[in-house]
Amino acid sequence: MLKKENSKQLFEQAQSMFPGGVHSPVRAFKSVDGPPLFMKAGNGCKIVDEDNNEFIDFCCSWGPLILGHNNTKIKNAISKTLENGTSFGTPNKLGNEIGELILQNHRFLEKLRFVSSGTEAVMSALRLARGYTGKSKVIKFEGCYHGHVDSLLVKAGSGLATFGVSTSAGVPESFAKDTLVLQLNDLAGLEKLLAEDQDIACIIIEPIPANNGLLIQDHNFLVWLRTLCDEHNILLIFDEVISGFRVGFEGAAGYYNIEPDLITFGKIIGGGMPVGAYGGRSEIMAHIAPEGPVYQAGTLSANPISLSAGIAALNQLLQDGFYSDLEKKTQFFVNLLLENIRAKDYNMNVQSIGSIFWLSFSRKRIQRADELDSSASDLFRSLHALLLEAGIYLGPSAYEVGFISAAHDYKDLEIAAEKINRCMDILFS
Repeated sequence: MLKKENSKQLFEQAQSMFPGGVHSPVRAFKSVDGPPLFMKAGNGCKIVDEDNNEFIDFCCSWGPLILGHNNTKIKNAISKTLENGTSFGTPNKLGNEIGELILQNHRFLEKLRFVSSGTEAVMSALRLARGYTGKSKVIKFEGCYHGHVDSLLVKAGSGLATFGVSTSAGVPESFAKDTLVLQLNDLAGLEKLLAEDQDIACIIIEPIPANNGLLIQDHNFLVWLRTLCDEHNILLIFDEVISGFRVGFEGAAGYYNIEPDLITFGKIIGGGMPVGAYGGRSEIMAHIAPEGPVYQAGTLSANPISLSAGIAALNQLLQDGFYSDLEKKTQFFVNLLLENIRAKDYNMNVQSIGSIFWLSFSRKRIQRADELDSSASDLFRSLHALLLEAGIYLGPSAYEVGFISAAHDYKDLEIAAEKINRCMDILFS
């Protein structure tokens, strides 16, 4: 039986101090059986909680730990930089170093601006798109999450293409109404909307939607997005907070060979430390202050601690064969799960791309948010509890994806697959 006493006590204490006892909602384990587990250590592909339970981790801090926990080179880089201080609020040499490292190895980026989070990167990219085009409205897609930006915390209303409807208290409807929401893979709806509305500044999409299940899009759909943006003189923004540097050094843009106008990134760019960035063509980025009229600033932007971690991480990602090796590992793991699912005819699937995977409670390929089955939550709740008992840690929601890191070796993955398959057998028995 999994020991939870220390986590339970810590959560009770936390609830007296913090809203819901957490600092990010999904951590509260509302979609699975609680209490949430308080982690105290991570090394390689494993994490340990405050009750000394050890887990093979497929959450990887929600994706950015592509090198695993406590990576030696990242840790050493942080320690060395820390000897000189923590923050200066000034330019620093490390910014030049990581900028050169990224721009020389990503053909779709000419200039970058570092910020402190993926949400901040998206917020800034939207403001830049509006400032550059002189237009106000944004098109997003149901099932894509872009951080807690006011104008993007919206869902579709009724009809083919609608004004957004706020999904959070505190977001005025006037904000939401500048956001138009479509279902993924709806080219007809998009073409109609673009023909009717001339005030659209940009289309923003997760090119690999991975915040509401793994809703892998057809290449042709993404190509058409690029084409339609060109035809209507609007910007295409790829939100690569998850896919950037995860499915390849050039992210989904490189994976699909599609050039967006702007790309946003999150903490993977800093080896898991708090950092984000947005970038694109020089012509567009020239509109950012102090070079241009679009204002954006941040005291901790390009913080030396985060950038030193990022330099150490990205140099490892640039090693020959890094991404192909990681994808081979992922396919090995996914195939072990699929063999069991298919042999026993379970109503499940494992959707994957690069080193990202998702346990789906449906045999069919799911590409849109409206294809998700709400009954999957109850099945996942039961499966998640079984997995924790077996020493497997996944994100605590049926719609969160899993990640493989370079620290997962084939033996770890074989052991994990055996345990997950055994848990599936119990679930469906």
